[in-house]
Amino acid sequence: MSRSTPRSARVAGTLAVLATLVMGSAAPVAARHDEDVERRGRCSQGSEWKVKASPKDGRIEIEGEVDSGDGGQRWKWRLFHNDFLSARGRRRTEVSSGSFKVEREMTDLAGSDRFSFRARSMRSGEWCRGPVSF
Repeated sequence: MSRSTPRSARVAGTLAVLATLVMGSAAPVAARHDEDVERRGRCSQGSEWKVKASPKDGRIEIEGEVDSGDGGQRWKWRLFHNDFLSARGRRRTEVSSGSFKVEREMTDLAGSDRFSFRARSMRSGEWCRGPVSF
């Protein structure tokens, strides 16, 4: 816009550009929370891990699972959110399935949230580490 354009027209044009930028950037943020994000992998001695992040009432539900195929094993687990310890505990694998699952609801922080579910078998020392970003 040139200097001959009235000030109110320049301000209105600037506001229109800003509104377009804001509306255009809001869509991807909303879209990323519409679907679950799931990752799977193997632990250090062959057990399998799964980590899933899901939208839930404005928060993020994190589900961490270890399947060792061996019931009754004791495991220590930890859940990190953006590199900070958020939860920890101990679980036994179910006798029938040889697996255990942990579920926690976390705050949805601005930007991308990074989670890491970690578990270690108290008997064998096997370790699992499953990262997921949401």
